[in-house]
Amino acid sequence: MRAMLPVRVLIFALAFGFACAAMRAQTQWEMPSDAQRCPSKWGAKDEVGSGNLMKPEMALKAAKLIRTGEVFTLGFHLSAALPLIGSRRFDMHMKRSTATDPGTRGENEEIVITELGQVGTQLDAFAHQIYGGEYYNCITNHEMSFGDGGVTNDLTAGARQGFPKLGVEKIPDIMTRGVLIDVAGLKNVDMLEGGYVITADDLQQALAKEKVKLETGDAVMINTGWGKLYTVKDKDKYLKSSPGIGIEAGEWLIQQNPMLVGTDTCCVEVRPYPEQKMNLPIHAMFLIVNGVYLVENLRLEQLAAAHAYETAYIMTPLKIEGGTGSTIAPIAVR
Repeated sequence: MRAMLPVRVLIFALAFGFACAAMRAQTQWEMPSDAQRCPSKWGAKDEVGSGNLMKPEMALKAAKLIRTGEVFTLGFHLSAALPLIGSRRFDMHMKRSTATDPGTRGENEEIVITELGQVGTQLDAFAHQIYGGEYYNCITNHEMSFGDGGVTNDLTAGARQGFPKLGVEKIPDIMTRGVLIDVAGLKNVDMLEGGYVITADDLQQALAKEKVKLETGDAVMINTGWGKLYTVKDKDKYLKSSPGIGIEAGEWLIQQNPMLVGTDTCCVEVRPYPEQKMNLPIHAMFLIVNGVYLVENLRLEQLAAAHAYETAYIMTPLKIEGGTGSTIAPIAVR
């Protein structure tokens, strides 16, 4: 028996090592080949992706969830003080009336200089992400520069006024069942730590606690508590890192066939994600590979406090022709 003990220990050590290697492998994700991801399940010419799920029955199902008429604002205010990634900006210049004399009429206007598709509470369209020269449904950078028949060699000229394909104007107005997955609530914390990787098990446990199941076409909203930092005082911390979904959770969500997935963070996915070679792999998984919309910087604190796990989610993207996304002001109604 004593002689056998080291062998058993060795076998256990090897098995444990293989298990750890398998666990590490599960966290790695690479872009599937063109043959694996194209054509899209909605067809070779499709540019709408999960927006194809927006049928009248989705709106009718969402309407049945409205019982009290309580409205939750899910979008943050826009201003120059909001958290902005990198070189993004929001500058507002007022054109104020000088008509102050009695009996005179005046008017005020503003000029806003901003990345209108990528600031504030916003929706990512499929034109936002490219990998290896290709977008969603294997649409090439050449097609996105000239459409189907460009002749110039200037790859920026054709898209100067918007991309000819995959623009945000193609995304339908959305009214569907909204499901809040309160992961911060599951963990009994006000806020998950920056860098926390949300797992599929986290999502499933939170849904079980809420007694809710995901259905095809849902607008999935994941509360991390990170939105509490969306202020002038804490915006640097808000942007430095964030909790978010990992590869396993992303793949599980894709299997549930949602219309969109959003969080109260800047990027939906966890940051930083040192185990991944690709920057923002969830963006690639959702937008490029599977054609599922992402919504960032959602305001979910009130929704979570009210335990409003099922609502009617209503969202209208700005119809920016050829745009990469849209600033939005979505609401949830119950």
